[in-house]
Amino acid sequence: MTPNPLDQAIERCAEEPIQVPGSIQPQGFLLVLDEHDLRILQASENIDQWLGMSASELLGQALPTLLDSSFDLRGQLGRLPVDEVFPFHIGDVRLHKAAPCQATLRVLAHRHDQVLILEFETCRETDAQQGDYYPLVRAFISTLHQATSIEELLQRSVRQIKRITGFGRVKAYRFDAQGTGTVLAEDAAPGYPRYLGLCFPASDIPRQARELYRINRIRVIEDADYQPSPLLPAANPRTGKALDMSFAALRSVSPVHLQYMRNMGTQASMSLSIVVDGRLWGLISCHHDQPRAVGLQTRTACELLANVLSLQIEADEKHASTRRLLELRQHIVRMLASMADHDSVSAGLLALPEVMLQFAGASGAAIISAERCDLIGKTPPAAQVNALVHWLAERGDETLFHTDNARRDVEGLPELAEHAAGVLAVAISQLHSHYLLWFRPEQAHTVNWAGRPDKQPGPLGNLNPRHSFDCWQQEVRDFSAAWDPLIIEGVTELRGAVLGIVLRKAEELAQLAGELKRSNQELEAFSYSVSHDLRAPLRHIAGYSELLGEIEGGQLSERGKRFLGHIEEAAQFAGTLVDNLLNFSQMGRSALRLCDVDLNALVEMIRTELAPDYAGRTISWAVAPLPKVIADPAFINMVLHNLIANAIKYSRGRESAHIEIGAVRHRHETEVYVRDNGVGFDMAYVDKLFGVFQRLHRMEEFEGTGIGLASVRRIIERHDGRVWANGQPDQGASFHFTLPHQPTTA
Repeated sequence: MTPNPLDQAIERCAEEPIQVPGSIQPQGFLLVLDEHDLRILQASENIDQWLGMSASELLGQALPTLLDSSFDLRGQLGRLPVDEVFPFHIGDVRLHKAAPCQATLRVLAHRHDQVLILEFETCRETDAQQGDYYPLVRAFISTLHQATSIEELLQRSVRQIKRITGFGRVKAYRFDAQGTGTVLAEDAAPGYPRYLGLCFPASDIPRQARELYRINRIRVIEDADYQPSPLLPAANPRTGKALDMSFAALRSVSPVHLQYMRNMGTQASMSLSIVVDGRLWGLISCHHDQPRAVGLQTRTACELLANVLSLQIEADEKHASTRRLLELRQHIVRMLASMADHDSVSAGLLALPEVMLQFAGASGAAIISAERCDLIGKTPPAAQVNALVHWLAERGDETLFHTDNARRDVEGLPELAEHAAGVLAVAISQLHSHYLLWFRPEQAHTVNWAGRPDKQPGPLGNLNPRHSFDCWQQEVRDFSAAWDPLIIEGVTELRGAVLGIVLRKAEELAQLAGELKRSNQELEAFSYSVSHDLRAPLRHIAGYSELLGEIEGGQLSERGKRFLGHIEEAAQFAGTLVDNLLNFSQMGRSALRLCDVDLNALVEMIRTELAPDYAGRTISWAVAPLPKVIADPAFINMVLHNLIANAIKYSRGRESAHIEIGAVRHRHETEVYVRDNGVGFDMAYVDKLFGVFQRLHRMEEFEGTGIGLASVRRIIERHDGRVWANGQPDQGASFHFTLPHQPTTA
C-alpha cells in the first residue's frame, strides 16, 4: 500500500525536534556554562556583536572575566532556586569595558540538560516607561470571580494582556479532546482580521509543540523574519547531543511556524499557555503586524496573569465537576435503591426510566438481561440493539464501550447510525451477556474554520502552512454530543455497585435456596412417610368394601348399595392420589441418570399407550421432528406423558381436537411444547397451574388428582430447565419446557 504523502508530511512535521533547534533568536545571546568553574561550553554565534569576540574564541574561557568586575556572578547564581527549571532573572550586568556593547543587559539563568544556561538581553526603555504592572495585575485578579462564564473570563484576560503588551490583536482559544482550538475571546485593533468563533485545526500545533506549550508557558517571537543565530559547537559537550532548549526564552522556532505567521500577516507574536490540571487547556495568542519587542517585565506580568487565569479556570472546572459528580451520584443512589427494592436489576431500572436517562444525559437507554431487551426513550429497534450487544460481546473482555460516532466505530451495523450516533455501553455481568446501554441522537452542526483546515505537502515532502485564514464552513454529520469523562466514570462506578447488588442478591438466594432445600427434604420425607403409611388402610377400605358388596350385597337396600359404591370410588381415588403423591415425593429423592433421549420415540410410545383414552375420537396430530436431548429418560417420559394426556383430556369437548407437539432450538437450551385447542384457562391463574393439588377446572368435568403438572415442574427444574404455559378460556393452551444443551445437574 502506497503511503499517503500528506500523512507522511504531517508525521514528519510532528517529529521535527523543535526543542533542540541548535540556534536562538538574535535579540539576545546565549552562553552554556559548566556551573562548577563557570567556563563557557557553548556560545551563540551572534555574540561577537556584543563582546567583539567570536564564539569559538570564547569557548573554554571563564565567564566572570568577560563581565564588569562589579557583578558577582557566583553570588548572583546563589539566588537561583535549586529546583527551578524556568529562566530566572539573576540580575543586570554590563560587559567588560572593551566590549562593543556597553548597554545594561538582563541575565536569565536556568539549569537544564546537565549544564547552566545563561541568556542575555538588552534592558529596553519600554520596560522602564511602562512602570509597575502590579496594579494592573492586582485589579485583574480582584475581578476574576465576577466573571459568570469561561468566555467572559477569557475576554477580561485578552483585554488586559492587550493593554499590557500593546499587541494589535490578542485572542484566546480552547482546545477540545481532538486538539481543535476554538477562539472564545478576542480583542483587536482596527484593521486586524477577526477570528472570534472560528476554529483552528489540531494540525496547526504538532504534538511535540503542544507538549512544549504545556511545560513552557510563554514563547515570544519578536520578528518573524529574524535570522537565527546557531550555537557553537552544535553539540552539548556534556551529552554529545544538540542542546535541549525547551525552557530557553531565546529558543529559535520552526521555519514552518514562521511561514505560518507571515501567511497570517503577523510579524511578532507571544503565546501564553493555559494549563489546567496538568493538560494544555488553551492558549492566549498575541499578534502584531510589525516586529515588536517584549521586555522581561512585560513577559513576567503576562505570564503571571496567564498562570492566575489557569488556576481560576481549574477552580471553576473542578467546582463544576464536583457539582456534576454529585448529581451523577444522586442518580446512582436512586437507581441502586430501586434495584434493591425490586427482584432484578431490570425491574429496578425500569421503575425509574427518567433517572436512567438523566444520569447519562441520553435520549434513550436499553437494559439487556438473559433473553430480554427492555427499551427506554428513543432507541434503535430491539433487533438492532440485540445485534449491537452481540457485537459488544464478541469484542472480548472489554466491559465499557463508548463512541460519539456509531457509524465510524461500530463495524458491520450501518443501520444503527440511522437511529443513534452516540453509544455508551457497560457489561453488568462477568458471566452472561447482560448490558446497560445509553443512546444519543446525531447533532449535525456547522464548524467555522479559520481557513480550510486541510493542508498540502510541499515539493520536498514538508508540510506547507495554509495561506488563507478566511472563514470556511464545514457541515459535520454522524456525531452526537461527546460523552463527558465524568459520565464514563459514573458508569464504571454504577457497574461496580450493580455487581455488588447482584452478588448480595445471589448470596441471599443461595441462603434461601439452602433453607428451601432443607424444607423440601423434610416435606418430601413427610409426604413419603404419610403416603406410604396411608396405602395399607386405603387398600383395606377398598378391599373390605368390595367383599361387603359381594357377601352382603343381596341384603342391602338400594340406598345402602349406593353408599357402598361411593365408599369404593372414594377409596380407589384416594389410593390413586396417595400413589401419585408417593411418586411425586420420590422425584426429589431419586438421582438423575442423564443420557441421550430421543423425544420422537418417546412421543410415539406415549401416543400408543394413550390410544385407548381417545378411541372413537377425532384428533388431528401435528408432531414436528423432535431433537435428541440430554436428560433422564424415565423422568422426561413422565413429563411428556402428563402433558400429552392433559392435551387429550382437556380437548375432548371438541368435535375435532388438534394437538401439536414441537421443539425450538435456542442458543443454550432446547424448548419443547405441547399445544391443544381445548378448554384453555385464564392467564390470571397461571401461577396456580404447576402447584400441588391446584386445579383450574371442576373434578366433575375433568378427572385428575392435581399432581401431574407439579410433577412436570419438579422434573424439569431438576434438569435446570424452565416451565411455563399460555392459554385463553375456550381457546386452547400450550405448555412449554426447556432442557439445557449442557446440563450441570448430576
